[in-house]
Order: sequence, then structure tokens, then C-alpha cells
Amino acid sequence: MSALETAVRMLARREHSAFELRRKLKQKDFAQDEIEQAIVQLKIQGLQSDSRYAESYINVRKDKGYGPQRIALELKERGVSESDYAPFLYAPEIDWSAIMRAEYKKKFGNTACEDYQEKAKRIRYLQYRGFVLDIIRDLVE
Repeated sequence: MSALETAVRMLARREHSAFELRRKLKQKDFAQDEIEQAIVQLKIQGLQSDSRYAESYINVRKDKGYGPQRIALELKERGVSESDYAPFLYAPEIDWSAIMRAEYKKKFGNTACEDYQEKAKRIRYLQYRGFVLDIIRDLVE
């Protein structure tokens, strides 16, 4: 089986970034030039697109309650450039504060924050999830 066929099978299951495809094909011991040719061919045929991957990835992570900072970091780790993910991550129709409030309510319920340690714990949790400190403070206060 060629690198191109293997990559097509991977893309049939889910979207992959070019970086991920390179890594996975390299693990399967394909030659570097064969990997590069396969990825170029996939892009030409429209079967692989980092921006399409970014859009899909953002939707999945957003639905799981992650914020824009965490998602951006994860996409960078997967070799996706900011120009590919920014239009989807910073789209005006995404209400990050509503997503954060839903995640906060799921984790902490409607219980009030009584002491400083508890407030700090909640802020750290939301920061870890990738939300911006300014909107976190508005929620926790």
C-alpha cells in the first residue's frame, strides 16, 4: 500500500492536519519524499485541508467546553497555522462567554463562591480550559 492510499484511508475516518499525516505516515516507515508527494497530491485533490481540519477541530473542542486560548494552542501543536484557524476560532457567531458559563455551571453548579481559595480554584480551572481571564473574572465575581 502506498503513502497516498494510507493517507486517504486516514482521512476517510476523520480530518487530519498535514502535520499529523506526515507524523503518522513516517511512523509507518514511508520515505519522506513519498510522504511529501502524497500530501501535495491530497491538497491538490482537495482531500486534505488544514483550514477544514481546524474548523472541524474547533467545533469538537468548543462543544466539549474548551476556550479559544486552549484550542489555539492545541492547533499550533498539530501544525496548523493561525491563518488557517483564526477565521473559525474568532468567528463572531461563537459566544465564548456562554460556552464558559455552561462549563462553569456543569463543573460547579449554582453554588456561590465563599472564600478566596475556592474562587482561585475556579479561576484556575477556567484558565486551564482556555478561557480569557477578563471574562472569567466577570463570571466568578
